[in-house]
Amino acid sequence: MPTDKIPVLEVSDIQATVLRPRPSPYRGQYVVLRIDDAAQGREMLRRIIPYVAPADDWWLPTLPGWMGIAFTYHGLEALGLPATSLKTFPQEFREGMASRASILRDVGDSAPANWEYPFGTRDMHVAIAIYSKDEESLEATLALARQSHHDLPNISVVYRLRFSELPNGCNPFGFKDGLHNPNVEGSGAVVHPGSGRPVKAGEFIMGYPDELGATAISPEPEVLRRNGTFVAFRKFHMRVAAFRHYLREQAASPEDEDLIAAKMVGRWRSGAPLALAAEQDDPELGADQDRNNAFGFGDDMHGLKCPFGAHIRRVNPRDALKNELVATNLHQFLRRGTNYGPPLPEGVLEDDGAQRGGVFLLIGVHQRQQFEFVQSQWITDGNFISHGREEDPILGNSGGEGFFTIPKRPVRRRLHGLPQFVAVQGGEYCFMPGLRALKWLAGLEAGPTAE
Repeated sequence: MPTDKIPVLEVSDIQATVLRPRPSPYRGQYVVLRIDDAAQGREMLRRIIPYVAPADDWWLPTLPGWMGIAFTYHGLEALGLPATSLKTFPQEFREGMASRASILRDVGDSAPANWEYPFGTRDMHVAIAIYSKDEESLEATLALARQSHHDLPNISVVYRLRFSELPNGCNPFGFKDGLHNPNVEGSGAVVHPGSGRPVKAGEFIMGYPDELGATAISPEPEVLRRNGTFVAFRKFHMRVAAFRHYLREQAASPEDEDLIAAKMVGRWRSGAPLALAAEQDDPELGADQDRNNAFGFGDDMHGLKCPFGAHIRRVNPRDALKNELVATNLHQFLRRGTNYGPPLPEGVLEDDGAQRGGVFLLIGVHQRQQFEFVQSQWITDGNFISHGREEDPILGNSGGEGFFTIPKRPVRRRLHGLPQFVAVQGGEYCFMPGLRALKWLAGLEAGPTAE
């Protein structure tokens, strides 16, 4: 059973990306490396560790920028981690995200065959996220990152992606983003009303009790897993013009367009939740961190305010499932999102060919019951809300065959022919170690024996 004792988290050993949201404003770059020589890989790691940000002093101006680092299964293999240790990692991590496409319903345009290189291949080894406050600081931080492998010929960059904050902190669809994350017990983060009851730290970081009172016993050895976690990396292309065009086709007026969009998402573009502003947008509410998450769905069991199938209600049902045999706290994960590409100019309904979208780091110790469960059950299966084949209107991939139900009295409204607004362009499961574990990995020689 869970313990009521709040553990003291070793925040100086936990990577900042796990517990601290990305700053605002921000500019950054994702970099993926391939390791073709284990000794050079460990040397690269030794050089880059001083720039990996711990959670206790996130965003202090001691460096021009900050880094987070994670490894795929093949990356740990390339570093020389012994097979005795590798086999203790969870199945989904060892198999890789591409091999689990049928579970995640990554089909059609989102199928791994359509992903960008190196996603879904054995060449993706090390994923580095670099954050800075402005372009000048980013360039200085990137120079530090390059120095870590500039004279190591068997370390190669196989992928780069620049990202930055869009105007007003919105995503490419124009909605205020990054408004809700679970309240991690003992994290020291500022807690705003509506964050929900604290979730046990062991759901997100190894070495602490989880919601069932258990503490992770793998991967082995203990020095490797302590203060580490797993990250589901997902890159999405967002079809903004298609979204706007569909709204225009379905709506009777510009106000109706805004309402339909809000019904699909569960919030207005300002961030104001339908649960608190069902009829019209309330930008003041959307901007108020003490109010914009202070809501539930328990008083809206007919979905008249926020539809059952709305994006935010599907990925986080809050109190709507309180009478069901579903422990919602077992299916939460931390979400760190960034945007790439230029915003589509206001009013444009035709695709301009630019690449734009979002990259999401979905963080949790139990990826199978966290990210995989939410993706396969709540996002792409409507049965848990008695909606059959109805998928998430934003993240679903019905490819033009989708539909979305808006409860309404006396007669519900149902939208048909829902296009696929988001396509997966790449994904992978990564292991994000604690700082001490990084140093241990960097010091591997022949490799220790797993516990």
